[in-house]
Amino acid sequence: MSGHSKWATIKRKKAIIDQKKGKTFAKLARQIDVAARLGGGDPATNAPLRTIIQKAKASSMTNDAIDRAVKRATGEAQGSNYEAITYEAYAPGGVALLIDILTDNRNRTASDVRAIFSKGGGSMAAPGAVGWQFSRRGVILVDRTAPEDDVMNAVLEHGADDMLDDGSVWRVTCDATKVWEVKTALEAAALPVQSAESTMVSSQTVAVTDVGVAKAILKILDELEEHDDVQDVYSNFDISEELLEAAAS
Repeated sequence: MSGHSKWATIKRKKAIIDQKKGKTFAKLARQIDVAARLGGGDPATNAPLRTIIQKAKASSMTNDAIDRAVKRATGEAQGSNYEAITYEAYAPGGVALLIDILTDNRNRTASDVRAIFSKGGGSMAAPGAVGWQFSRRGVILVDRTAPEDDVMNAVLEHGADDMLDDGSVWRVTCDATKVWEVKTALEAAALPVQSAESTMVSSQTVAVTDVGVAKAILKILDELEEHDDVQDVYSNFDISEELLEAAAS
């Protein structure tokens, strides 16, 4: 199973726990804040903000919380100033990672992230070392119980450009701007959508076949996701479902 699909599955389960802690909403609020500062507070004219608001609503973030984040960004309410940074790194096994950061203290965050990789057997990489292989795409995961023809018929007329059997899911890809349109088409056809997101997808994958390496990768990913300043993590590992289950046990 592709690293993206498997990591998306892990993150969905983790998000359920994080929502109880309020961590998911706090991270979404930061993303809304930055998007509104850069492009204005009107989602109709600010596409990145519109995308993040759709993501926030899909995570059950309330309209009031979304409005407060926009108001902080546009100066109608007091808030912190966040800086957007992308780190590039390698996890064990040569797995490439991109890490999206929003921080109000660059030095603190850099030190924290560097410590995670140092402790976990990975390493930070120079800018551009791994970023060249990633591009932004829309990725929709549909439960594998849905008939292949039904999924294909639902998405082809709405901007999807590829569909793959990815183990327990159908993995549909499209232009990043079409992700919500494709998701809506699938839901209109009563097909079970597991997740839909605009994300970074690698043109290359690294096969992970050793359970020890798999455990080390997942530990780094989990610690990164636990950090308040880390907004998203993208990877290029490819791992079987059986090995993932063994690594997670």
